[in-house]
Amino acid sequence: MLRVRNLCTGYGSLEVVRGVSCHVAAGEIVALVGANGSGKTTILKSIIGLLPPWGGTVRIGGRETTGQAAWRSVFSSAALVPEGRQIFGDMTVRDNLVIGGYHNPAREDVIEEVFERFPRLRERATQFAGTLSGGEQQMLAIGRALVARPRLLLLDEPSMGLAPLLVQEVMQVISELKDAGVTVFLVEQNAVVALQVADRAYVLETGEIILEGESDDLLQNPEVKRAYLGKGYKEVWE
Repeated sequence: MLRVRNLCTGYGSLEVVRGVSCHVAAGEIVALVGANGSGKTTILKSIIGLLPPWGGTVRIGGRETTGQAAWRSVFSSAALVPEGRQIFGDMTVRDNLVIGGYHNPAREDVIEEVFERFPRLRERATQFAGTLSGGEQQMLAIGRALVARPRLLLLDEPSMGLAPLLVQEVMQVISELKDAGVTVFLVEQNAVVALQVADRAYVLETGEIILEGESDDLLQNPEVKRAYLGKGYKEVWE
């Protein structure tokens, strides 16, 4: 569903990402974990078309999409849930969802599916999105992306700023999306929750992938535990 090969990119004269290669098979949840500033969001921007690659290739759904305009990603069956959610706070919940499916003639049917998946959004359909809680805003951001009927969903730091119980709720939603046939590329600084939900993962450090493998194997990797899981690892997981 997604294949990135030797991706290099950055901002101005600053190279942020160097030779990154990764892939996501249809039906997988794959995580990209790393510390703040390691280049995770930069990779997503290049995949979706918000930042032109300096080198390398991107393929989505078998199609070459390297450097394409971001608006074309929807026709490649890909959708991005950006860092910080980026909802339209002065518009209603329903209007945010309508915008997500502007190109989809069947968007009303899909909006109904989103309301079934997120009952709290139905309850707040006429409420201004800016008045929602952080967890509700994240659900709205995911729902807005789903209205585009993506086969590949890119998620940038969905746990950011959420209380632990809400983080688990959002991760449960991501697991359910896999069951519904959506392929997920999850970018997370919170390695604990990312490895909990993902099938496989890549570890990014200063713009380069230093480790990759099955999530269970990475959870047992001493370097991953030291750098990303912290002293509370056992308590969190047990």
